Amino acid sequence: MNKHMNRRRFSASLALTAVATAALLTGCGKVPDTIKIGVAQPLSGPLGALGQDLLNGVKLAVDELNKSGYTVDGKRVTLEVVSVDDKADATTGKAVAQQLVDAGVVAVVGHLNSGVSIETAPIYAAKDIPQIAISTNPRFTQLGFPTTFRMVANDTLQARAIGSFAATQLGATRYAALDDGTPYGKGLADGAAQQLKAEKKEVVVRKSFDDKTVAFDELAGELKAANVEVIVSTLNDFQALALLEALKKVDHTKVSLLGGDTIKTTDMTKGAGIVQGVYATSPVLEAKEFTTGKPFLEKYIAAYKKPPAYGGHYSYDSTYVLSAAIQKAKSADPKDITKALHSINGYAPVIGTMTWDDKGEQRYGAVGVYELRSGNWELRMRSDRW
Repeated sequence: MNKHMNRRRFSASLALTAVATAALLTGCGKVPDTIKIGVAQPLSGPLGALGQDLLNGVKLAVDELNKSGYTVDGKRVTLEVVSVDDKADATTGKAVAQQLVDAGVVAVVGHLNSGVSIETAPIYAAKDIPQIAISTNPRFTQLGFPTTFRMVANDTLQARAIGSFAATQLGATRYAALDDGTPYGKGLADGAAQQLKAEKKEVVVRKSFDDKTVAFDELAGELKAANVEVIVSTLNDFQALALLEALKKVDHTKVSLLGGDTIKTTDMTKGAGIVQGVYATSPVLEAKEFTTGKPFLEKYIAAYKKPPAYGGHYSYDSTYVLSAAIQKAKSADPKDITKALHSINGYAPVIGTMTWDDKGEQRYGAVGVYELRSGNWELRMRSDRW
């Protein structure tokens, strides 16, 4: 009798141990020891410095979080960065996006280029992986995927900023709108031209080029003949510099040039003083513009021995908000993290806060207007309500 009782107790004990083990394994499945965050950016080629900057921002945040003893649902977790080079190319982007999916990342900070972000979005969405991009083309968040999130304001707001600033602050009546033929450039210039018309301003020259053209003598003559006072442009910096030189040749320099963020570069400072004014708009506000930007810059420079090249503070902030969403979800399941990102009002150490609408647009994304003065880009104004 005692033998049978002991056997029953032993069997019951085994059963309970099996149930407890299964429960523990289920919990571990939700929160593994290591959580992988993907970063997909152009790490080589002409845009390599910008992509590396965005990667640096993620790595800096991950290093800090790991050192702070990051936990999810009470469990100590190590965050790991898995980075790939998309080469600013959509075909390459799709290939490396699949690599990240196969590597088991729970989220991706990528990509820089709108064309690449748009092409890769279905790959991440198929596995419910949230994609946080700095790309600005509105189409990215109009694809209908719950997994698309944007770090900054989109081109719709930037186009309004360009048109509104040009119409109200530059005191002109005759405008030109030029673009580089890319979806980004053409869409932004079209939106700016529409805003100018809404402000009762006349766009007397509207031209598209490709993104390599630098022969602008004929255009300069046309701008002079049309007595254009303000040139709204989404050309690249080297193209804008070539245009300024062409305007100088035909003695039509009493004009202002207002561009997108493709001219807000160090190289563009070579054009200072050729025309009346050079301005640029950008949804990527500089870290130094924020009250908490200084400590970030100090940490970034200490880590990488150089200041940020572009939007490293946005990828840094995105990583902190993503880490909070993982904690909120109490899970490393990408679907749970996506859901948490849609409902979070995340603390962003540099810019203050990040929160998204149902499409994944930043609720408080702003666009700044900068003026080239004494060899530096100086903020003139910024708003999230252009």
